Formats: sequence, structure tokens, C-alpha cells
Amino acid sequence: MSAPRLQVGSGPETIRVLKAALVDGVLPDTYVSAGSLVHMEAVSGGLTTGPDDDSPLPVAASAVTPAGLAGLLAEHAYVYRLKTRKGDGGNPEVFEEEVTPPREILSSVLAAKTWPNVPPLRGIIGAPVLRRDGTLLQRPGYDPATGLYLASKVALPPVPGEPTAEQVREARTFLLSRFLRDFPWASAADRANYVALLATPILRHFTRSLTPFALIDATMPSSGKTILTAGPGMLYGQRIMPWAYSDEELRKSITAVLAEQVGVVIWDNLAEGTVIDSAVLAQLVTTGVWSDRQLGASRNVATVNDRLWMATGNNLQVGGDMASRTVRVHLDPNMPRPELRDQSGFGIPHLDQWITDPANQLTVLWHLLVLVLDWTRQGAPRVTGVSMRQFTPWAQALGGFLAHHGIDGFLTNAADVREIDEDETRWRAFLTTWHERHGSRAMTAADLRRDAEPMHLGSDINDPWDGQFITTHAGRLPNPLQLGRLLTGQAGRWRGNHVVRAGKHERGNRAVFWVEQHEG
Repeated sequence: MSAPRLQVGSGPETIRVLKAALVDGVLPDTYVSAGSLVHMEAVSGGLTTGPDDDSPLPVAASAVTPAGLAGLLAEHAYVYRLKTRKGDGGNPEVFEEEVTPPREILSSVLAAKTWPNVPPLRGIIGAPVLRRDGTLLQRPGYDPATGLYLASKVALPPVPGEPTAEQVREARTFLLSRFLRDFPWASAADRANYVALLATPILRHFTRSLTPFALIDATMPSSGKTILTAGPGMLYGQRIMPWAYSDEELRKSITAVLAEQVGVVIWDNLAEGTVIDSAVLAQLVTTGVWSDRQLGASRNVATVNDRLWMATGNNLQVGGDMASRTVRVHLDPNMPRPELRDQSGFGIPHLDQWITDPANQLTVLWHLLVLVLDWTRQGAPRVTGVSMRQFTPWAQALGGFLAHHGIDGFLTNAADVREIDEDETRWRAFLTTWHERHGSRAMTAADLRRDAEPMHLGSDINDPWDGQFITTHAGRLPNPLQLGRLLTGQAGRWRGNHVVRAGKHERGNRAVFWVEQHEG
């Protein structure tokens, strides 16, 4: 098939011709995203990766720049202008000259924000997803119904819309009795939570819900955490990042990774005992669109937050608002050297190597999709007795999916998450000790702070609070002003059976605080 012919002339004429050609689809695999043209292209140089390596998608949507547009036109169209020259006998002769339009012309063409008839690109996915009408998007390439582009990580044969009973039994057996059988789950909740996370990227568009933060931790190294993150990561595309210990660096890394086309972002192997307590992270998992200043530029960018965010480590803790935004998967091998376990009787020996084979990734995905389609065939029943703040639609849908397949324990370890909530633990101990020492007596912040001063008994120093007085993030005792701000921020918030109350001093010029205890 011959390339489309585009005759150009003066500057304005060339702009009109090229703009019309782009709107008419002269360039294949070209879409519009946030008002700008993007071109889908294969990414060269991909390597087989391990569970703890980046696993990018095989295609990328690149913004069409003037230089890029010049190359695409040269590849897919014949752009020419008519010129004259002297022919035989000195008579003028008209001929065609193939040209590359000047950069300023190409820039003018691309400056437009309105591109009628150019299909919108809403995202790139690495594995099939469920559309909002319950049908499965599984054909590779662009899907007009959703605006999504499926760039499969594995070549998946068509999954039947109505799996047979035998296929459903085989899928359950494979996932639960082979693939996930030999992980040292601390409880049934940990396995159920993981299956929910594994299915989340498939169901995200269907449930139309925010997704909580995923914490996969263990009591010991070599327990299988990285293999678990590789499950969704290698299917949907993953990016491994080092943990940022400041909110500013965390924000920058989030903004940068949202420009990449991966479905799963993993902060891997955090230092043992790390407390995940970040206002930036809490904001991230509760917002559908992430807005931040573009790195290296002065303008803001807004990106749909459609990723699964995960962290791994040993004996991790959560703090602040992250406890109610986190789903935990905890592993406990209960032995000194988990890596030395005899794997001869495992459902899948050497799973860390097995999962890197694309054929095996296909097997996992196939069986997972069979379970999803069996659930939707039954009307996608949801559970109504589950709530999780902003994530309730997610919890009810995934809870229904798990219940349909007889997988018990989903989110029943929520109390365990609260137990590793470092912020909750500190405040609970502080309020309990405060009430034990002073009952419900109202005190100013200055009076309470004086009560925490160490007492010198000879050569010994005695802490009257036995280390339970609240401290700043730097681990120091707050001054009265800092303490007053801390207490004001906690007023009315129950910590276990105790709550801080705030009021005015009888003189009216100072705040007072006291602790109430729930007697139930």
C-alpha cells in the first residue's frame, strides 16, 4: 500500500495540510492524551528480568515532538511540494520534491490542543482488565470502548467469557494449592489479602475505586516477599524504587514514576522496622488524580493515579493516617533460615526463578482471569459488611470476589495493622499513662510538660512517665508550645479507650487538656 501523499506549499498552507492529515489519521498508532498527540511505539532493548528488577511494558506512548513528527511523516507519508525547472528546449517543467517541513511549521501544527477524530488514550495496561460493563478487555492494542491500550506482557490466548466448572476448579487449585500454597502466611487474612491485591489491577476499572496501599512484610529475610510483589508486578509492569525518607523526595519520586507506563510501583526492601508515616503517601492513595509540579519545569502536571503501590520489608510499621489506608500481607516462616527450607515437596519449587518465565506468568494470569470471569458471570456479587474508609467500594468488590471462590479471612487482620501502627501505639501509651497519673484533671500544656521532667534522686535520674510521654518526630520531649499543638491536633480522637479533650482555662486566656476513659 502506497504512502499517503501530502502536498504542501507556503507556511500557512503547510500547517493546514498537516493538521488535517493528522486529524484524518495519516499516522498509525497516534492518539491524543491531555490535549497533546502521543505515538505508541515498541520499546527496544528489553531484557528478561528477575522478581526484584524493573519490568517495563513492551510499548510506550511518547509525546510527538517536532523532531518526532518529522520522522513519523518520513516513515508513513510522502510529503512534497511542487517546483519548476527548465526542461528540454528551455520550457518550464513541474516536478515533485519530497521535503521535511521546517521545525517552526511542525511546532505550530503540534501547538493545538483540540484534535477531533483522534482517539483518546487514557492509559496503557500490561494485562487484560475488566471493562465497566463487566466484559474483559483482552485483545492487544487500542480499545475504543475504554481508551486503554493493551500491551500484553505475555501472549495470552483468549479467555472464555463463561469458563466451565472444570476450568474454575482447575484455576482455584492452581492458585491456592500450587502457586500460593507454600508461602508462610501468618494467617488466612494474609493469603486472602494477597489474592485481592493480585486481582486488583484487573478489577480497578470495573470497581471504579481507589486502591489502598499494600504492605508485604515478614519476620525474617528470605520469606518470599519479593516473589509476592513480582506476581502483580511482572504481569502488569513494575517499577522498583528505593524508599525516600523525606516527604519532599517521596513526592518527587512519585511524580517521576507516574510518567512511566507501569501498573505496579514497589518500594522494595525497606530497612527493618521502618515506620511508614507520610502525609504525601497518605494523600497519594486517597486521590484519583495526582497533581504536582513537573520536574525541571515550572508548570504543574496532573496524572491519573491508576497504579498499585506496594512496599516490602521486615517487621515494618505504619504511622499516622497510613494505618487506615494500608492492607497488610504478613509472612512468618517461624524458623531461623527460611532460605534453607526443603523445596522438594513444594507445589512449585524455586518459585523465584519460575515466575520470571513468561510462560509461567501466562499460567498465573490465565487462571486468575478465569476466576474473575466466573465471578462476573454470577453477577459480580459484593459483600456489604465490609468498610474501609475511602476504599469501601474496593473492599466490597474484592470481598465478594474472594467469598465467591471460598477464600476466607479478607481484611480480618485489620487489628494487626493497628498493632503495628507506631503512631497509634505511642499515643495510646501516652494517654493511658496520663490518665493513670492525673485522672481527668484539666491541665495546661505547661503543667503537663513540667510533670514529665526527670527527677534526680541522688546520682540516679528517674523518669516519672517511664518513657511513655509523647515525643516529637525527632524523639525529643516537646516544649510547652509544641505539646499544646500536639494535644490540640489530637483533641477528640480516641486512642484505644482514651481520648484527649480540650477546653478553656477558667481565666479564659489559656487552653487546658484532660483525658477521658471509656468505661465500657
